Amino acid sequence: MTETTAPSYQVLARKYRPQVFADLIGQEAMVRTLTNAFAADRLAHAFILTGVRGVGKTTTARIIARGLNCIGPDGTGGMTVTPCGVCAPCRAIAEGRHVDVLEMDAATHTQVERMRELLASVPYRPTEARMKVYIIDEVHMLSTASFNALLKTLEEPPEHVKFIFATTEIRKVPVTVLSRCQRFDLRRVEPEVMLEFLAGIAAKEGAEIPADALALITRAAEGSVRDALSLLDQAIAHGGGSTDLEAVRAMLGLADRGRVLDLFDLVMKGDVAGALAELGAQYAAGADPLAVLRDLAEVTHWVSLAKAAPRLAEDPTVAPDERRRGAEMAEALPMPALARMWQMLLKALDEVARAPNAMMAAEMAIIRLTHVADLPSPGDLVRRLQDRPANAPGGATAGPPTGARPGGPRALRAVATGGRPDPASAPQPVARAEALTDYPDFDAVLALIRDRRDLPLLMRVERHVRLVGYAPGRIEFQPTDDAPVGLAAELGRKLGEWTGQRWAISIAGGGGEMTIAENLAETRADLERRARDHPLVRSALEAFPGARIVDIRPEAADEDAGEVPEPWMEDDWDPFDPDDEED
Repeated sequence: MTETTAPSYQVLARKYRPQVFADLIGQEAMVRTLTNAFAADRLAHAFILTGVRGVGKTTTARIIARGLNCIGPDGTGGMTVTPCGVCAPCRAIAEGRHVDVLEMDAATHTQVERMRELLASVPYRPTEARMKVYIIDEVHMLSTASFNALLKTLEEPPEHVKFIFATTEIRKVPVTVLSRCQRFDLRRVEPEVMLEFLAGIAAKEGAEIPADALALITRAAEGSVRDALSLLDQAIAHGGGSTDLEAVRAMLGLADRGRVLDLFDLVMKGDVAGALAELGAQYAAGADPLAVLRDLAEVTHWVSLAKAAPRLAEDPTVAPDERRRGAEMAEALPMPALARMWQMLLKALDEVARAPNAMMAAEMAIIRLTHVADLPSPGDLVRRLQDRPANAPGGATAGPPTGARPGGPRALRAVATGGRPDPASAPQPVARAEALTDYPDFDAVLALIRDRRDLPLLMRVERHVRLVGYAPGRIEFQPTDDAPVGLAAELGRKLGEWTGQRWAISIAGGGGEMTIAENLAETRADLERRARDHPLVRSALEAFPGARIVDIRPEAADEDAGEVPEPWMEDDWDPFDPDDEED
């Protein structure tokens, strides 16, 4: 009695590999072009197929090879877009054993010697088939020498030779190769198309998988048909032919999307205890902490799209009740808060991926996110400061700084001009300075130094010059104790070179004003004291121990300009980063 062996199992990705162009899903543009090219006999001598993993690059190359060499069931057929699959060439090519169709993995054969061996066989006509076809997968892995060796043959191959390249990294392929090939970009398969395709495969396999479980597989596949079929194969085996949403979620190590939305809601409400409890519950249920944060980032992106452009957020893989919750969140949450959440999640994902304990890092990230959720944005703080009455207790007033030095109107004008004397109080210009009318005051001299980009001289003047008197062509100043030797000579020489006029630079023993640097430091110290006395700033400093004022911008928006716009680019600050803590 003869013992029969059962045929070995074939995975779904190979069992349902497309055999003709009509079986390819999601690649209508390429299929239409190749179909017309076969019909008009206008096939290029070289093709390059690019796209992400699992969208059909190698499959398309094999279909082209079979279409070029198919002879039909009766052996009399010609080139066709619908290879029969039963003739000897079709079967041999499908099984990878045809002598005239050479399929090479460039990742394994990168050496130029291997390319020379391949090109040595190009001039000879095919042994059995109509066309000799060279399929090179992952062509971007070839060495530079291999690409160079290929160029001449690729430009003018014999009429019986076709080259088909496939790659996931099109940018790594030299432009000299791209210019010799007809390029096809294979797209990711849309979720709607993938869902319909997977449902059909599940029905053919006799598996009972609900639509929401297929939607989860579709989302995890990210547009790759091979990944989707592999996950479907695993789901069928996991459930013994019948599976549900919870089983697929457990298989993928994902958290329930509804629970992810619950976690997102708790974080945005600032409920740190509830958020940590929800994260712990999902972790106990088998969810990976990194996957939970990645899902949070996905929800943040989705809600942001729903707020900015609702039509872009229509995702067929999302359940209707989840879409409703997302729309409600998008309506309630401000865009700056969502943008801040996104930036902090990107940083948290990197931290969790590198942390020795992923759960601890995820918990710290949740604490940070909940802590800043109810903090006002910088735009809100600006509006609150503007809306406070000028005479409020501890508020900023429009009067002169209390620490301003005595000196009457001249001193006040010096503060307004950054520590430089007011032109009205300067000495009158001498008669010969009529050619220096472009420099009526010392501010113009400083502007000239800046225009000439002489930063060392500008810094010495601002730090070491105490101006005593000024007239066009004449400067009198008192140097500071640490002023560099030769400052007066250097200043006179360079001003003369730049203006074409002689400048008289004299040094006085006293009577000079404060230097520009000293005056700016005094003004900033007074502004910082007044800022610290403001109730809102004082409350912020008390709420964040160790915080410091790093910048003061006294020139606020014009009161008549209306509402201050949201500072969109400043919402990615991290309150736990000492370098980012501000008032």
